[in-house]
Amino acid sequence: MQYPIEMRFKLFALSQQIAVHDASGKSILYVKQKMFRLKEKVEVFSDSDMKQKLFEINADRMLDFSANYRFTAADGTDWGTVRREGMRSLWAAHYDIYEQGQIDMTIREEEPWKRFVESVLGEIPIAGFIAVYLLNPSYLVKMADGTPALRAIKKPSIFERYFVIEKLAEIDEDDELRALLSLIMMVMLEKRRG
Repeated sequence: MQYPIEMRFKLFALSQQIAVHDASGKSILYVKQKMFRLKEKVEVFSDSDMKQKLFEINADRMLDFSANYRFTAADGTDWGTVRREGMRSLWAAHYDIYEQGQIDMTIREEEPWKRFVESVLGEIPIAGFIAVYLLNPSYLVKMADGTPALRAIKKPSIFERYFVIEKLAEIDEDDELRALLSLIMMVMLEKRRG
């Protein structure tokens, strides 16, 4: 994958859909959330035609406070799990990425005060619009040993959500894909929180 990677999704779609492109503009993934389900189900395709399904992400329970989101390849292979840490995530987003039951990576919000200010100002008509546009959170993906691997930064945009993912260290392809799937799920969950 060529970095930086862009994740874009429309604000006014019935079900969440995310287009993921690399630096050359090539489509890497296209993500679509299933609507009206008691448990989260997200399908990941190779592109927006949605002909080739690559992964499925399924929640293990209805409430997502500390739910596990399992990544399964189209052939049924288990690719790991991402889990939001319930109490730890109240102030700042905190997710653990598991591979074979062991924590492989973590995702943490770098500046949680931005989301707090955005939620407070969001109730004021004009100030809320400005806050949403200017206050852009960033999330850091670290390996189990603490090495920063990736950073996802929300960019200012009006009619869509737009994130850029920067590579900070060399990691193997499987970890890279697992981190990307985890960031996608994290963005979808954090969108609901504000």
